[in-house]
Amino acid sequence: MIEVAKRLHVVEEYYFSKKLREVGALIASGKPIINLGIGSPDLQPPTEVIKAISGSLEDLTAHKYQSYQGLPELREAIAAFYNRHFSVTLDAANEILPLMGSKEGIMHISMAYLNEGDAVLIPNPGYPTYQSVTKLVGAKGILYNLDASNNWMPDIAELEAQDLSKVKLMWVNYPHMPTGATPTATIFKELVAFAKRHDILIVNDNPYSFVLNDNPTSILSVEGAKDVCLELNSLSKTFNMAGWRVGMVSGSKTHIANILKVKSNMDSGMFYGIQKGAIAALNSSNSWYENLNEIYKKRRDLIWQMADALNSTYDKNATGMFVWAKLPAGLKSEAFIDDILKTKDIFITPGTIFGTQGEGYIRFSLCAPTEILETAVARIK
Repeated sequence: MIEVAKRLHVVEEYYFSKKLREVGALIASGKPIINLGIGSPDLQPPTEVIKAISGSLEDLTAHKYQSYQGLPELREAIAAFYNRHFSVTLDAANEILPLMGSKEGIMHISMAYLNEGDAVLIPNPGYPTYQSVTKLVGAKGILYNLDASNNWMPDIAELEAQDLSKVKLMWVNYPHMPTGATPTATIFKELVAFAKRHDILIVNDNPYSFVLNDNPTSILSVEGAKDVCLELNSLSKTFNMAGWRVGMVSGSKTHIANILKVKSNMDSGMFYGIQKGAIAALNSSNSWYENLNEIYKKRRDLIWQMADALNSTYDKNATGMFVWAKLPAGLKSEAFIDDILKTKDIFITPGTIFGTQGEGYIRFSLCAPTEILETAVARIK
């Protein structure tokens, strides 16, 4: 039997890949499972997006290989989007690289910058892919703890008390997933200064800025940030386009060129029609965000009712498409959600999949219609 690569021994199958098989089997057996675990938007993209992809299919170049850098007009739309919403000026030709979902960007950036033995600062709790990709490329993950007492922000002084000599990359994610914490007025400035002091590349993963958040921000708005920072973004959550796989990474010309060296050897360009749809999404008016958030507010109110019924606590100032809730003292996250799945036919995410700092927490998704959420509330109560 042919042995697998050694790198497969350092990672496990993604939690949701395994758990959703279990949930799917329960549904197939007739169980009326309500899935509040995963953040897969159930709403439709803007009408203009559907029209754009449909209308593009007969274009002469629609079905050819596309540029590794994406259509110039897509990069221009991204630049205009960043300027309009974040007050960030980007050179569309050299400082933006469209991605097939921002998740692939995590791998591309890691492959471009990490050698075996390099160290990476990874938030705990945080998106599990940061840790798994770090392992896959042979680097060493160093977890830095986030907690509610510091509003889930990094403690710079605590970081600088460590040996950072091998640290080459740092992942940050604000607005934060899973907690919904938004960046303070100063944290991005502090992070940029920290990166410059220690020659570390910081990557802010920023797909949740427009969901239940009145103050979208970008780390690239800090003066000098492009020297030491990259930012990932995505259309998945903001425009209900998760299955389209459209993201982008922005930063300095040099950083983008390095990532392109990896990406151009990994794919053959994004489908033309999807790029046309992405352009239409990025040009959406403010009413799109306002209407989307009105829906999410109603859903969040119902999730709060559910959290209250479970005697858990949560931050009403948190943003994003999840509610991060603290369980009563002594309860373990995975045992708790398994019990709810068994007794109430509701799947909720345990906080532990995001790291040890997630123990004692659960995460609810807002990606379910109000009538489904009302049913869930009734089951819990």
